[in-house]
Amino acid sequence: MLTEIRIYFEGHRALKPGFSQFFADLRERARSRRCKFELISGGSGSNVCNDFARALRTHPRSWNILLIDSEGPDTRTLSETLCRNQGWDTATRDSIFWMVEMMESWFHADKEALEAFYGPDFRKNALKPNPNVEDISKSDLKHGLRNATEHTKKGDYFDNKTSHGPALLSVIGANKVRSAAPNCRGLFEAVLARLSALNN
Repeated sequence: MLTEIRIYFEGHRALKPGFSQFFADLRERARSRRCKFELISGGSGSNVCNDFARALRTHPRSWNILLIDSEGPDTRTLSETLCRNQGWDTATRDSIFWMVEMMESWFHADKEALEAFYGPDFRKNALKPNPNVEDISKSDLKHGLRNATEHTKKGDYFDNKTSHGPALLSVIGANKVRSAAPNCRGLFEAVLARLSALNN
């Protein structure tokens, strides 16, 4: 029986409160099923992979989840490729989820929340209008977010990432991100399905 979900996310530990708010619905659903819900920062991509691999050994009764930037387009074989490169069992692919092409794509799904956060000098039109944010390249994500925020009173996002990142994760609409980012939607659906099964 599933009693704990552990999500190992790529990124600075300062992001944890933001991710906690973003995943509030999952956390509350887990609590209602008497299932612990933990978020663990892994830092860089290689470090979080090491932490995840260690958790597979040290927390075998938990559902250990890896949440990582793809750093490139979704080839539909990202998880299989990572498993092969890391020497992991192929079944592990069902516990790997992606932020395509990087976490900041999620911010593009809720431009109104960003506008409210940064204020009147925020240049919303600098962000790519693509409704599927996973189709926006990493370079365009970075270029757009920098241009949109650099002249705001709060400053350039990338110069203030460890403070702005958690704040933005706390205010963007998770439902908007799920609609605009298929891999994010897949994570929510997978977790909710496992938790729903605990009723049976």
